[in-house]
Amino acid sequence: MKFKLTLLVTLALLAGCDQLTNFKAKEFAVLDIFYTGPTVYVRSLAAEDATNTLWVGTSLGLNEVDLTSHEVRNTFNRDSGLANEYVFGIGIDDDGYKWFGTNAGGMTRYKEGAEEEWRTFFPLHGLADYWIYTFANHPDGSLWVGTWAGANRVDRNTLEMTTYVEELVNEWVYGLDVDDKGNVWFGTEGGVSKFDGKNWQHWTHEDGMGAKNENALPFSTNTGLGTRARHDLGILNAGQETYNPNYVFSLIVAKDQSVWTGTWGGGAAHLEDGKWTNYTTDDGLAGNIVYSVIQARDGSFWFGTNHGISRFDGDNWISFRSTPGQTGTDVYTLTEAPNGEIWAGVRGGVLRLGEKSQVEN
Repeated sequence: MKFKLTLLVTLALLAGCDQLTNFKAKEFAVLDIFYTGPTVYVRSLAAEDATNTLWVGTSLGLNEVDLTSHEVRNTFNRDSGLANEYVFGIGIDDDGYKWFGTNAGGMTRYKEGAEEEWRTFFPLHGLADYWIYTFANHPDGSLWVGTWAGANRVDRNTLEMTTYVEELVNEWVYGLDVDDKGNVWFGTEGGVSKFDGKNWQHWTHEDGMGAKNENALPFSTNTGLGTRARHDLGILNAGQETYNPNYVFSLIVAKDQSVWTGTWGGGAAHLEDGKWTNYTTDDGLAGNIVYSVIQARDGSFWFGTNHGISRFDGDNWISFRSTPGQTGTDVYTLTEAPNGEIWAGVRGGVLRLGEKSQVEN
């Protein structure tokens, strides 16, 4: 039961990993860890239910993994058709096309067996930027794309793109989702925006999003907020964690249509009925820098943070905290497989979490 990669990235099953034994808590446990190598980042994951596939986006390429055998079906790089090897975002549309957002390489669309299997889009095609981070499907059939220079609405029939920049609270878009009414939600470096098709609404830390800086952490200067300067997404300043609660790394619309965001230092922020509630390490969250948020089929929420993974069922928190080892402690991306297992991407590997009863003796 292992990934078998032959090109860019080699993942190997880690057995008896002592430094991660403290991930186990209650009925959940880390079942497997697959290495990518200590310098390889796993920034994006997407489970495709229709084909029982896990798509793994790394800083050295893309892997298509069979979720039953855990073997790699394909490994893709620039020679395969990707715009760039560093894959930061993955979207899957209703027609089975996969959309890959890259770091400075534009956006690539892929579907095996299609008349045009690979196609790459750049700003000359209408894309807002070369840096692409997130995707969301809209009920009207369009695809929304988050970039470092605004958001695009893509008409999937004509591939015509509409760009929104000045309308957003901030142009650096990391999180996207769509609610049942068709409202589009954006998580940015400067707060949250909502677009109902005609009107815009915005929220920031001043409105209650993100917890207060109780630990007096230094404010992060590693941001493009208000500028066109590029930055490396590093969260430390002289080895110390930093704070910027307006900076939203992730955003989802929950099944009850409330909104969850992951902030930089302000924990997980929940918007319901116009009011923000913030959750931090004081409540049970593993870390206050929240890179990824998902809602599982059972209704629980999972958070990927700078100090591990947390699960929240609405009442109780379980945190899976790791110590430094052959994988990093920052959990950049999460996804749920069709069987309910949770997959997490870190520097150096991919973790598979499930019920503790599944741990092999």
